[in-house]
Amino acid sequence: MIAALLVNLLRLLLLPVSALRWAFAAPRGGYVVLEIDGAVVDLQPPRVRFALWWRPRKRAPLSVERVRELGKHLMKDRRPAGLLLRMRSVHAGPAVIASLRDALLEIRAGGKDIVAYLPMGADNTMLLLASAARAIVVGPETLVSPLGFAVEGRYVRRALEQVGVEPEVFAKGMYKNAGEVLVRDAMSDAQREQVGALLDARLGDLVASLAQGRRVDRETAARWIDEAPYGAERAVARGIIDAVAYEDELEHMLATGLLPGTIAPRRAEVDGGSAGGGALASARRARGSLVSADRYLGARRALSLRPMWPRPIIGVVEVHGAIVSRARFRGASLASEERLVASLRAARQNPRIRGVILHIDSPGGSALASDRIHHEVTRLAEVKPVVACMSNVAASGGYYVAAAAHAIVAQPQTITGSIGVVSARFALGPLLERLGVSTDVVKRGARADLFSPSRRLDEGERAVMERELDAIYATFLRVVARGRRRPVEEIEPLAQGRVYSGADAQARGLVDMLGGFERALHELRQMIGPKAAAIEPSIVRASRYIPPPPLLPAPVPTLLELVGLRGIAGEVALAIHCEGERVLAYCAEAADLD
Repeated sequence: MIAALLVNLLRLLLLPVSALRWAFAAPRGGYVVLEIDGAVVDLQPPRVRFALWWRPRKRAPLSVERVRELGKHLMKDRRPAGLLLRMRSVHAGPAVIASLRDALLEIRAGGKDIVAYLPMGADNTMLLLASAARAIVVGPETLVSPLGFAVEGRYVRRALEQVGVEPEVFAKGMYKNAGEVLVRDAMSDAQREQVGALLDARLGDLVASLAQGRRVDRETAARWIDEAPYGAERAVARGIIDAVAYEDELEHMLATGLLPGTIAPRRAEVDGGSAGGGALASARRARGSLVSADRYLGARRALSLRPMWPRPIIGVVEVHGAIVSRARFRGASLASEERLVASLRAARQNPRIRGVILHIDSPGGSALASDRIHHEVTRLAEVKPVVACMSNVAASGGYYVAAAAHAIVAQPQTITGSIGVVSARFALGPLLERLGVSTDVVKRGARADLFSPSRRLDEGERAVMERELDAIYATFLRVVARGRRRPVEEIEPLAQGRVYSGADAQARGLVDMLGGFERALHELRQMIGPKAAAIEPSIVRASRYIPPPPLLPAPVPTLLELVGLRGIAGEVALAIHCEGERVLAYCAEAADLD
C-alpha cells in the first residue's frame, strides 16, 4: 500500500509531463510499430526486478497479452492509422500463433489498419501471421515459402543394437508412441495415422488463413503452398504478397498510400530526376510517422495510477514443460510438482483469488507427479472455479492435470489427448560384455535387481510391469471420465494414447470450447459472476522459497540434438528427472511440424 501511494504521488507530480508525452506518443495518420523477432508466448512473464551485473538481463519474449493491451489502446485512439508489424523471426507453437493472429484480427475489426513487413522473407508461420494484415511487404531478394508441414522421425533400434543396448518399452494404448523410436526402424501405422491427422489440421489452418487474408479461394491458397517457394517479385505476381521494399522505403510507401500496389521508387530513381526528388521530399516529410509499440505503451501506462487497496484477481497457474516430481537439474523448462502444488495451494487459500486459469503447455511426464498435481487441482475446484487453458501442447500428463478443471479451452491447433501410459528401460548387458565388463550379483529377494540395467527382464517380471501399467492406465481413464462427466466405456475408445488437434478433441468431447487465453478468461469470469468483468488475471507464484536446482552436467541431450535426435534428447532429459517413475508423456517428435 505504501509503495503504491508513493508511486501514485510521483505520477501525479509528473502528470503534466506524462500528458505531454502521451500527446506526442502517436503520430496523426501514422503507424505504431510492433517488432516481432524471436519467442512469442501467451502470457507476459514476470519482470525481473533485480539483475546481477555480471548476468545481463535477457530480453523478455513478446506476449499475446501485451499485443491485446496494445490493441485496446489503439482502437480507442483516433490518431494512429494502424499497426505496422515488423517481423524478422517468429518462434512459437501453433496455438500461440493462432492466439496472436486472433488478437491482430480484433485490431483490424476495431477499425485500425495493419501492414506486415517481413524483411527476411516468409515461411509458414510468418505468412500465416501476416495474413491477418491488410497488406504484406517483404524485403528484396527474399523467399516466400509456405511449404506446408512435415514430420521426420529418427529411429535408433539398429544403432542401439550395434552398441549392445537393448531397450524394453511397455506402453498402454496402440497410439502411445513415445518409445517406438527405440524399438522400430520405421513409423508404425498408428503413429502415421495420428501424425497425418495433425498435419491435415495444420495444413487446413494455413490454407484457410491464406484464403481469408489474401481474399482468394481455398483452391488457390492450396496451389500456392504446393508450388512454393517463390522469389519476392514472383510472390507479388501471384498475389501472395503485395509489395517488395527495403526498410527505408517502407515509411514512404505508408505515407504516400502506395499499399497495396507497386513498390516505391528505388533510390537511384529518386536521385535521378524531378519526380524522384519530389518522392524523396515526401519521404522526408513522412519521417516521424512511425513510433515503437514500447514507446506508445510506456506513454499510456505513465497516465495510469496503481490501485491503493488489494483488489480481487484471477489467478493463473502455469504448467509449462515436462511434468516432474522434482527438478533435479536446471536445464529444459520443467513443471515441477513441488512448485505447482505450492502455487495451487496458495491460490486455494488466498481470498483475493476468485478463480484460477490453469495455463498448460506440457507434453506430460511423471505419472506420479501428474496425479498429485491433479489432486491439488481437484481440491481447488471444490472451492473456486477453475478453467484449463491449453496452449501448444497439453497431452498425456498435461491432459491428466487439465481433467479436473470445470471447463477446458484449447486452440484448434493445440495438441492434446494422448491418454495412455509408457515405460522404458535399457538393458546394457551386451554393451558391458563388449567392453569387457562382467557383472556378478548377490541378492536377497527374487526381484531385488529388478531395475538393474545389466540384464533384461524375464517373463514374470515383464508381466509385473504390464500389470502396473494396466493399473495406471485404468486410473487415467477414471480421471478423464470423472472430469468429463462420462462413463469410462465412452472414454476408453478415445484414449489408446491417441493425440488429437484441439478441434478434433472438441468434436469428441475432450475439450469444451475452442479459443485462447482470452476465451478462457471470459469463461472463468462468467463462472465467477456478473461483477467479474473488471477482475484482471495475475500469475500465481508459490510464496515459500525453493532454492534453484544445480546446473545440468550431462551433455547427452545436447549431443543427441546435434545429430538430429531432438525428440530422443527430450526423452533422455525427462528420464533423468523421472528416474524410476512411470511416464504419461507424448513424444515431442510428432509436435515438431516443420
